[in-house]
Amino acid sequence: MANEPLAGYPLAHLRVLDFSRVLAGPFAGRLLCDLGADVVKVEPPDGDVTRLWGRVVGNLPGYYHQQNAGKRDICIDLRTDDGRQLALDLAAQADILIENFRPDVMPRLGLGYETLRAVNPRLVMLSISGFGQGGPESHRPAYAPIIHAEAGLLARQARRSRMPYRDLPLSVADTNASLHGLVGLLAAIIARQRSGAGQHIDIAMIDATVATDDQLNYDLEDSEATGPLTSETWESGAGWILVSADFRYLWRLLANEFGLTDPARKTTPLPEKIRLRRERMQAFFAGLETWEAVEATMARMNLAWGRVREGAELAEQPTLAAHDMIRPMDDRAGGQRPVVQAPWRFSEARHGVRGPAPHRGEHNKAVLADWLGRSPEEADRLTAAGVLLRDETALGESSA
Repeated sequence: MANEPLAGYPLAHLRVLDFSRVLAGPFAGRLLCDLGADVVKVEPPDGDVTRLWGRVVGNLPGYYHQQNAGKRDICIDLRTDDGRQLALDLAAQADILIENFRPDVMPRLGLGYETLRAVNPRLVMLSISGFGQGGPESHRPAYAPIIHAEAGLLARQARRSRMPYRDLPLSVADTNASLHGLVGLLAAIIARQRSGAGQHIDIAMIDATVATDDQLNYDLEDSEATGPLTSETWESGAGWILVSADFRYLWRLLANEFGLTDPARKTTPLPEKIRLRRERMQAFFAGLETWEAVEATMARMNLAWGRVREGAELAEQPTLAAHDMIRPMDDRAGGQRPVVQAPWRFSEARHGVRGPAPHRGEHNKAVLADWLGRSPEEADRLTAAGVLLRDETALGESSA
């Protein structure tokens, strides 16, 4: 749980204010939390939009739960003077602040970096936005699909798959920006140990996506024909597999190792030759009726291959199961729900999700007490004034 003893967690000494929403910011905050930091999600009165996404269990939707598990939550109306002052007071006690609004939002709220640095010169602030701070497109709103389009990913996918333009099935632009932001945060914390000063880290999602795109060199240099042929999928008798070998190499291996005879003649036109060889190869794979047979065949050819799995089956994937990557977590309704863990495997440190995601405003009183030394009565006063809010449906009359 979130309040478990933190001995052995690398970042147990850090306090993080997470103003972010959806994915790029919350994912970075979730990973800091997994590493032991006290991450307090600062949620607006209308809540994080991801509270509308996913299966709802114990008043917590699945998408929100995955990205915010282990955090604490304080709900502040930042449009009020007292709410802004409370945010500044919390920032004065924080090591890290994360936000992923458009660049003009935090300054309009009176929480821009210069203001925050004035109350806490040691603060490291991470700002993630679609197009970065102060550039020609900084004003543009952006979610991951917008960046996927702008960064060339949709065009490449359509060209290589010979399919219409369509978005990717995961939010690469968000998670890339989050992970690059996390690297920047930890570098800034190390730098602070020497200088004593914090700093502002500006991450543009489009920059992070381009920086992490290992295929971009082919587009920039018009050299896609020089790269390897893409891996292909084949239907074995046990199920679909992806084989990491281009068609020409795979044909040679099958011919040499398993004696596949060429159904084409020297005079057969190339398109017809390819079609006939594909049919012969598909028939061979269809004859592999068990996963043991598939694995033995691939091992004989020394080829990397993968079983094409549905996401719902991943808890059964042998390596993921051995690494306990999809772990049952308290669902706050008397049962359990799956939560994906972070991938680190430290030799001398601990990490991992420390509890379920918080309800909106669940830790108002606890955070004010722990970070600011404020009394429960002060929290009650701010609640009565509409500065602090909480999810009464989820939390009922219990104290926060």
